[in-house]
Amino acid sequence: MIQLGYFTLDTPDIERARAFYAGLFDWTFDEAASHPAYAHVKDSDPAFGITKGEHRAFSHLYFRVDDIHAACDRVRALGGHAAMPAESPSGLSVIASDDQGVSFSLWQPAPGY
Repeated sequence: MIQLGYFTLDTPDIERARAFYAGLFDWTFDEAASHPAYAHVKDSDPAFGITKGEHRAFSHLYFRVDDIHAACDRVRALGGHAAMPAESPSGLSVIASDDQGVSFSLWQPAPGY
């Protein structure tokens, strides 16, 4: 079963976004998991955060997978595109797109996530 495992809201100004969403939803942030280009929302399910980047009119979805390399191969076999997975403390992730160019990401959590 594939499920939504993570998502981000992209914004040009992390601090303004933190203030806005804390005021709107009472969100708090995990400072140990945050840095100047990313703010991790504390106690969220599924996990999510705010990423410094281009303004988008939509969230960026990360679909949780057990084997990111096999999932990337499957994306490519179906006519989509997948970059090389990147490693972070939360696991492996990769930006991909379907055969029509719609962007999404795949996430293979690190042990314990």
